[in-house]
Amino acid sequence: MGVTMNAPMDPKVVEEYQHRKATLQQEVEQLQQQLLDLKSKRKALPRHVPLSALPTEQRFKRLATESKHFIDTIKMLSYRAETAMAHILRERLQREDDTRALLCSIYKTDVDLLPDVHKGTLTIRLHHLANHCEDTAARHLCAELNATETVFPGTKLRLIYELVSTNNPADQEV
Repeated sequence: MGVTMNAPMDPKVVEEYQHRKATLQQEVEQLQQQLLDLKSKRKALPRHVPLSALPTEQRFKRLATESKHFIDTIKMLSYRAETAMAHILRERLQREDDTRALLCSIYKTDVDLLPDVHKGTLTIRLHHLANHCEDTAARHLCAELNATETVFPGTKLRLIYELVSTNNPADQEV
């Protein structure tokens, strides 16, 4: 609520205005002092809390050996899958060093998921990448992945990978 004087300059109105303004100024000063107090309290707190200082129920728990092995296995499988995809991409890229970076950009690219229960497919349409060379390499990767005829886990849907641009030829007018 703003405090402005739109009414005639009646002394009673001016006095109310000044009283309201003084009250608001007092509130601002109190809040600024509270802010300074909170900042000084925050500075007094240690930046790092040792694990021993945490209550037992809030302490981090180590992974059980079995859980750690399971997670390590997932990481290893993921790395091997990424390495296999990198080998496929190297067939189409001039510089071998670009493959991991291209895979990272593929992982971050938007996709359209189009399930078709009647055909038994799940189409994953990858959106355009940074340039034509990367699109070409990604199309090659899609073709290789499609050749595996992989079924999406827990379903009977076969995965089909393609670029959105596959449906829109380059010479097509927009």
